[in-house]
Amino acid sequence: MNVDVKPLEEDVQARTGDHLIIEGAKVGISRRDGEILETHGPDGAPPFLVRWNDSGAEALVYPGPDAHVESAEQTSTT
Repeated sequence: MNVDVKPLEEDVQARTGDHLIIEGAKVGISRRDGEILETHGPDGAPPFLVRWNDSGAEALVYPGPDAHVESAEQTSTT
């Protein structure tokens, strides 16, 4: 049986003001959304300093496979 496995996104890039979205990977875990305050990798790569909208807490985040970045322009139109 052949199974296609999508590799982790190693080219995730963001800019200050973009939003990091982490989808709930399990039942009962809600989606998290936070504003990217800083990027610490080269050319906007992770880790990201994120301020979470639900708590206001700030954290240094290395996004996993359940995360994606929405540009500030996308976020302002939704």
